[in-house]
Amino acid sequence: MPNAASRFVGRFTLPLSLATALAAATALPAQAQTTLRIGMTAADIPLTHGQPDQGYEGNRFTGIPIYDSLVQWDLSQGEKPAALVPGLATEWQVNPDDHTKWTFSLREGVTFHDGTPFNADAVVWNIGKVLDKEAPHYDPSQIGNTVSRMPTLRSATKIDDHTVELTTSEPDAFLPYNLTNLFMVSPSAWQKDFDAVPASVTDPAARSKQAWTAFAAHAVGSGPFKLERLVPRQQLRLAKNPDYWNPARVPKIDNVVLLPLPEANARTAALLSGQVDWIEAPAPDAVEQIKSRGFVIYSNAQPHLWPWQFSFLPGSPWLDKKVRHAANLCLNRSELKAFLGGYMEEATGTYEEGSPWRGNPSFQIKYDPDAARKLMTEAGFSQSKPVKVRVQTSASGSGQMQPLPMNEYIQQSLRECYFDVALDVTEWNTLFTNWRLGAKDPAAQGANAINVSAAVMDPYFGMVRFASSKAFPPVSNNWGFFSDPKLDALIEKARNAFDPDEMDAAAAELHATLVDETPFLWVAHDVGPRAISPKVKGVVQPQSWFIDLATMSME
Repeated sequence: MPNAASRFVGRFTLPLSLATALAAATALPAQAQTTLRIGMTAADIPLTHGQPDQGYEGNRFTGIPIYDSLVQWDLSQGEKPAALVPGLATEWQVNPDDHTKWTFSLREGVTFHDGTPFNADAVVWNIGKVLDKEAPHYDPSQIGNTVSRMPTLRSATKIDDHTVELTTSEPDAFLPYNLTNLFMVSPSAWQKDFDAVPASVTDPAARSKQAWTAFAAHAVGSGPFKLERLVPRQQLRLAKNPDYWNPARVPKIDNVVLLPLPEANARTAALLSGQVDWIEAPAPDAVEQIKSRGFVIYSNAQPHLWPWQFSFLPGSPWLDKKVRHAANLCLNRSELKAFLGGYMEEATGTYEEGSPWRGNPSFQIKYDPDAARKLMTEAGFSQSKPVKVRVQTSASGSGQMQPLPMNEYIQQSLRECYFDVALDVTEWNTLFTNWRLGAKDPAAQGANAINVSAAVMDPYFGMVRFASSKAFPPVSNNWGFFSDPKLDALIEKARNAFDPDEMDAAAAELHATLVDETPFLWVAHDVGPRAISPKVKGVVQPQSWFIDLATMSME
């Protein structure tokens, strides 16, 4: 009998090599165990050493399952946006006399997968791995995935075994949000790998690098799943941690197998042929076929932005606000939404009506091509003299939705408003690295815009890292070197808003000004569609980039 994959002809067929790899990767163990097989959009397994790459798909599938952070996201419901909840820290507070110092009380009785205790020494050690260049375990490879997400954190000091003090470079009310990105690994497990490095390797940096490479192959955290087997570019196998400290999150599934399937049609074929139980971002034109086979499509609003981020370097066409406004008025987002089968929300800013951070922008983003062409004419462009723009994007990736068809749609749409758009397509992780390097770096290859989807779950992630003059690369993600004194002043106001109501008000004022200044082409908000077998029970699709594998079960 032929392989099930061969029965699907046309677009949704698996290459023979991929089908063989899937079959080998998802083979079940001899004993009766439940195994959940997931097809990711990433082209490789996200890094497992504690600070994942591959964007937030990395945090979703190798960060949160294997590790814990001091502060976590509440992924237990989907009716409202995910909020912060205690993780390895049970409570935290800023020093009322010095807003650069925070005290975190740590959860007692937690152990890492190797049985060693989680305590204040472990927190200080884990912060040192990305901030302390003199520490033997300092790892430059983890900086890009971490420090840009918590740029003001400077140090950690042990107060006692279960209390630490964190110090920032300036008052920063966003710090608790930032700390959801710092995962705690076992210092003892890393030390064993470091001690095993051959004595012939004498350079401290080389010894640290070898230890981290070894650690990644058997990563030790404190999360609800343990790393069982890693085959780069093929599969990651996780096993449940029956001794997890949170009883509500002790896994009900025995094993999870993660498979990199960056091409949407290949993911769809893998699902339809029974090779996987779950795929991220199914091909839009396959949704009805997927539903007809009994699979469930889960989606929900997410704190997500799918934009073009503009360059403000000398010579960039986006320096002219008329051009920036025209691009935002020329795009028919309703038509694009229909093109994607309804699986997006139209973006008229980073935050929409109903968000406390929306504010009241003067510039109203809508579809008005006549107004767009008028602005372009005033800027000196016409059908015979279009403005040339070059946009870097990817063929797939975390939060990128369907980047090629979406960008091709935008390319055609903007042509009606005198834009000549060239697309520079690269691999997702390469694009993500280029994003951190900035528009001045040779990696930009002359691009004056970049298409990297962004998590916007708090004011820092949604606005500050793109608009602050302190966030120029390599500090954070202000790729285009956008700068405006008004926005810098509003950012300082928001950073110093330690009262929640004051933060909401400051963030709303910041957002309104950001939309008016228009450093983005605001396109879409993802709704995170994923197709899952009906055998998978207890799925909660949060209003978040993340999802909790630990609370699910399988028939």
